[in-house]
Amino acid sequence: MDFVIFDPDSVRDNLLPLTYTRPVGALRVGITTIAEKWAYYLFGEYSWLTEHYLSEKFPCEADVTADNLLLIAGNVLPDQQLAQAVMALNPGQALYKGDRRIAAVGDGHEHIEYSDDIMAVDNLYDIFLLNGRAICDDFARITTGQQSAPVSDSVTVIGDRNRVFLAEGATVEGCIINVKNGPVYVGPQAEIMEGATLRGPIAIGPHSTVNMGARIYPGTTLGPWCKAGGELNNVVMQGYSNKAHDGFLGNAVIGEWCNLGAGCVASNLKNDYTLIKLWNYPAHRFLRTDLQFCGLIMGDHSKAGINTMFNTATVVGVGCNIHGAGFPRNFVASFLEGGTAGFSDVPMDKFFDIASHAMNRRGIELTEADRNILLAIREIADNYYK
Repeated sequence: MDFVIFDPDSVRDNLLPLTYTRPVGALRVGITTIAEKWAYYLFGEYSWLTEHYLSEKFPCEADVTADNLLLIAGNVLPDQQLAQAVMALNPGQALYKGDRRIAAVGDGHEHIEYSDDIMAVDNLYDIFLLNGRAICDDFARITTGQQSAPVSDSVTVIGDRNRVFLAEGATVEGCIINVKNGPVYVGPQAEIMEGATLRGPIAIGPHSTVNMGARIYPGTTLGPWCKAGGELNNVVMQGYSNKAHDGFLGNAVIGEWCNLGAGCVASNLKNDYTLIKLWNYPAHRFLRTDLQFCGLIMGDHSKAGINTMFNTATVVGVGCNIHGAGFPRNFVASFLEGGTAGFSDVPMDKFFDIASHAMNRRGIELTEADRNILLAIREIADNYYK
């Protein structure tokens, strides 16, 4: 069967700037992306139904008019029961949870109600709010029937050692891992250095590194090829990003190819303990979240210089370079550089040079498709306030 993972329109806009550079289903929540979770439960050929400018990198190769085509909402996290309900759909049927369309076969004119609870990412903060539970679900799924590499005697494990899973090639020595409240997954070729302290649920992706003395709290995911140091609490790094040095980051989502310099800190709690407002792209304003804790949301290819300070619930777009003393404003649109002294546009030739260099360090090429996507985002950003 052909599967197409689609972006629910209003949801995609609520998830900007992270969805500027990827479909909703390509977001990482837990150990894997949402699309990878669906692919585990439902075998077949997968395509994307997303923004036109993303389609070169995330194509739709299926016949979207076919009666047996199965469309799946990219923001819904599946489990076995939900996947079975989706596969039980007949042509012309659609699975709903209330007003939420989860999946449909063909035109989906017949409404089928799903009775159990679901997990879905509707807002930026849902990514970190759901991450701990998603790690636990992914851990159970991924490690079932798999044998962990041996855990070194130099590692202090607090709780059941079976809740620590080391993939082949992982290096973990001289650290403290507490798994009483959730498991810890360490991916292939990842490393946790001596002196680090981790409290699960935590996921460390392939080739990622936890530096010496790092303190990592529950609900934290490092995607592939990340570096983490200092203090992280309930942070989701999509991949290929670094926060390698001292400094605090909490209740945050960091895109790909980002770098937070030494001493960079981001508040996740207001001094007056009032509830947080977060920038919402479609509304063009800050909206209430009913959250007390929310930190930094940063789009792909953005950077922060040494000792940069971010206020509670700051949203930074794609391709930004933040530096200087003091707190920058709580929303920074895409392709801007500067800080409290003011911002200027990032020249695209300069941006592409930096992005290409950063990606080459990981053996990945900045492709023509990547450039086209980023140029499209630049045009969208230039028109955002017009």
